[in-house]
Amino acid sequence: MKYLNVGVEGLSQVADEIIKIGNELPVWTFVGNLGAGKTTLIKILANKLHIQDSISSPTFSYVNEYDGKVFHFDCYRLRSLEEALDFGIEEYLDSGKKCWIEWPQIVEPILPTPYLEINIEHNENISRNIYLKIIK
Repeated sequence: MKYLNVGVEGLSQVADEIIKIGNELPVWTFVGNLGAGKTTLIKILANKLHIQDSISSPTFSYVNEYDGKVFHFDCYRLRSLEEALDFGIEEYLDSGKKCWIEWPQIVEPILPTPYLEINIEHNENISRNIYLKIIK
């Protein structure tokens, strides 16, 4: 699915669709350049799922846990898959909880399939193109 020229006000509707499509999938990945809106979209998703914890990108800790329901990863600083394995990513992935992963490229080889890939492109006019794809 694709959503073109989505403004900030349209992210809520896209979040509803993501929840419908990805509800049964434990892993959701968020792909996009810096400033594309990955963390913003994650905050909206968390709100819709009634998560009470404060949402922030776990850039330096690699992972945050929210309300015991969701693990939020930021893999931007990872240099290798081995580094992810060292901090125990496989245990999180096998936990049965939702795993939302920003910058997933390095860990893609170990992600359980199927998973939902959310690709966000930032347009020049402040809107975004958002593409949803189930990776099998």
